[in-house]
Amino acid sequence: MAKNRAVHAWTMRIFYTAYTMWVILGCTQGLGVNWGTQTSHPLPSKTMVQLFKNNNIQKVKLFDSNSSALMALAGSGIQVMVGIPNDLLGVITDAKEAQIWVQNNVVRYMFAGGVNIKYVAVGNEPFLTTYNDTFTDVTYPALQNIQKALNNANLGEQVKATVPLNADVLSTSSVPSGGAFRPDISELMKQIVSVMYENNCPFTINIYPFISLYNDKNFPMDYAFFDGTATPIQDGSNTYRNVFDASYDTLVAALEKLGYPNMQIIVGEIGWPTDGDINANTQNAQKFNQGFLNHVLSNVGTPLRPNMPIEFYLFSLIDEDEKSIAPGNFERHWGIFRYDGQAKYSLSLTGSGGKAIATAEGVSYLPQRWCVLNINADTSNLGDSITYACTNSDCTALGYGCSCNPYLDLKGNASYAFNQYYQRKNQGSGTCSFGGLGQVTTQNPSVGNCVFMVQVAYSSDPMSESGGCSKSNIVGMVTVLLAVFLQFLLGVSFDISVY
Repeated sequence: MAKNRAVHAWTMRIFYTAYTMWVILGCTQGLGVNWGTQTSHPLPSKTMVQLFKNNNIQKVKLFDSNSSALMALAGSGIQVMVGIPNDLLGVITDAKEAQIWVQNNVVRYMFAGGVNIKYVAVGNEPFLTTYNDTFTDVTYPALQNIQKALNNANLGEQVKATVPLNADVLSTSSVPSGGAFRPDISELMKQIVSVMYENNCPFTINIYPFISLYNDKNFPMDYAFFDGTATPIQDGSNTYRNVFDASYDTLVAALEKLGYPNMQIIVGEIGWPTDGDINANTQNAQKFNQGFLNHVLSNVGTPLRPNMPIEFYLFSLIDEDEKSIAPGNFERHWGIFRYDGQAKYSLSLTGSGGKAIATAEGVSYLPQRWCVLNINADTSNLGDSITYACTNSDCTALGYGCSCNPYLDLKGNASYAFNQYYQRKNQGSGTCSFGGLGQVTTQNPSVGNCVFMVQVAYSSDPMSESGGCSKSNIVGMVTVLLAVFLQFLLGVSFDISVY
């Protein structure tokens, strides 16, 4: 009798573990990227979707529910996470408004051959300490209402709500095993995690090693990358050689403390900028992003979740020249592609040894001309003109340690600023005047790594195989689980490599 109970206990444990692995792993395959749209000259949505396809990008995370983007994604099979901006969370606390939002932004696109919507992001990092609790009281009811509206629309098994959170929701801990949620939101996080777990929703976390380095000049730089470090973190029997693994497992430990050791986790944002800071450059971005892709695509997992694939969305696909630079000038330079869909550096999205990323096709540009400083003009009011040009365009490449800083003097800065404004205004008549300080040239003034852009031709488009669990994936997983079970119970060996 005791032996039977022991066999039953082990059988249940195997099935529980296997089921948990299926929940965590089964629906997480596929390369994901963030598609931000805060850009003055967006590429046509169809161009962007073709860019996804050419790079086998299977998952896209949006920060809103832009209709142009969603219609372009229809029929592509690309799995989509749509977003509810933070400023709408208060509205969504009304259950009727949540139902209307789901009908207008989810249901309407999920027709036969429509958009493969998998997740709804309820807000974006709403508990950042810099928001001073602006969204603290509205996020949880908004989450509840959206998931309930999805359930009522008979989409609850197909589409899941989640709240993308910054890693600052976690308290500072010297080791990952000490992970816990911030005291000021700990009770709220219990509620949020509970409702997500009850509905089989994932926990979404944004992890930014670059920000760790940016905020702390004493942060060990090698710890931000994936080549190992001279000073790894030892946490009991676990060794951490990079900050990503440590950050991820800090969340795992925090969830375990709440009673959810096997909750599905999505890395909603991770990446490295190429400009806007002394450590933001193409060399570091290539090193980090390729190292990260090699790391996660090898399925080595983390010390607390070894040999488990990690679902992730790279941040970001393309540069956004209208993003707020309040956090830092680097905010406009997270893209693995430039503003025009051209690759910034060599990168294999499939991991080590894979093919290089494909660039956007058929991009139209404005004429090959630039606005530069007229060196023969009176420059007594030059400072005011530079300020005006930069206020109304993007001059983040001119800062200390940035791409243009080593190459340009004051006059060069003026030329760069004038050109940024000129291109932003579509090379319009009079936009290179600056009171006689500017002049148009057909000679490219770019120097070294400092690129004087020619903007893409303005588009009236406002935004100018399927990820997830396919039937074959599910059948394969069930077959493997059955083989494992029979092998344990009967002592019979099965060759499951064919599945």
